[in-house]
Amino acid sequence: MDGLLTEEHLLIRQSIRDFVRKEISPNIEKWAQDAHFPSEIVRKFGDVGAFGPTIPTEYGGGGLDYISYGLIMQEIERGDSGMRSTASVQGSLVMFPIYAYGSEEQRKKYLPKLASGEWLGCFGLTEPDHGSNPGGMTTKIEDKGDYYLLNGAKLWISNSPEAQVAVVWAKDDNGRIRGVIVERGMEGFSTPEIHNKWSLRASCTGELVFEDVKIPKENILPNIDGLKGPLSCLDSARFGIAWGAIGAAIDCYESALKYSLERTQFGKPIGGFQLQQKKLAEMLTEITKAQLMAWRLGTLKNEGKATSAQISMAKRNSVDMALHVAREARQIHGGMGITGEYPIMRHMMNLESVITYEGTHDIHLLITGADITGIQAFK
Repeated sequence: MDGLLTEEHLLIRQSIRDFVRKEISPNIEKWAQDAHFPSEIVRKFGDVGAFGPTIPTEYGGGGLDYISYGLIMQEIERGDSGMRSTASVQGSLVMFPIYAYGSEEQRKKYLPKLASGEWLGCFGLTEPDHGSNPGGMTTKIEDKGDYYLLNGAKLWISNSPEAQVAVVWAKDDNGRIRGVIVERGMEGFSTPEIHNKWSLRASCTGELVFEDVKIPKENILPNIDGLKGPLSCLDSARFGIAWGAIGAAIDCYESALKYSLERTQFGKPIGGFQLQQKKLAEMLTEITKAQLMAWRLGTLKNEGKATSAQISMAKRNSVDMALHVAREARQIHGGMGITGEYPIMRHMMNLESVITYEGTHDIHLLITGADITGIQAFK
């Protein structure tokens, strides 16, 4: 699909690809095996422009279009889904709401530090008892006159153990959902880390716990209330996932192709056998179809026309495709496919999280169903 991309798109893709090959690919298997989040990567992501690439340059962002953003996510996830999660959470779930719904003071205070990687951010929506139904959240903010008091907890929060700032969604005294900027060091705010993950092992994941946290009134996002706020952030992040998962699929496909030409059985490379060629041909076909859907979605997003339902369709399709490609690639690798000598099992385990987070596979299917019929099946 290179003919559909501009010279700037191709340059951006190549620069991020080179960055991933230098900074992530040589280390990612060890990071994943050791369940190690490389905190030094945050500054490097900032330096290469991976944080908030669509945010205007005056706030430290890249001022790029959405296809550029998608390509950046694709190339980072070719390296690892957890690394892409770090970048997409920062840009789509932290920087985006501050830019779109924050005050000018909030933009100037937080966005440049987040864009440069000086600060890492996280996004607090999912709760222990409220995942697919975020509107049922119980985290609340109470107006105490000079400040708000925040109480509650969030779960499965990427970046939280390392984050300096969190964009948190909570219900106010009227039951309306509001966005709150919480900073590391506020009394009563803690971020316990989640251990023993079999997926996204190079990403840090944790909780957000609020026990009578005093929130200054200037830390409330002034320009949004209701569930529309967090859901619009998720639209932005899901768009990135629609591109990112394709990157994981590409890495699995390329590894399988290379292996099939090197591995000899019955006197010839296994890539010469019909069933292996069938797998490879179908992988490449599905990857290309997903890329074309993502590209079309990017053009719609650039024009301000992309709908939430279209984004859901693309997110679900890309991740489902990537998981299928990973499983076929594992078969081509045979027994070697389960080892850390190849990226297949790491991608496969990562994608088991990606297919669930920011809208599960089934919920996105039902969003498409509701778009078709006008009837919401999940209520």
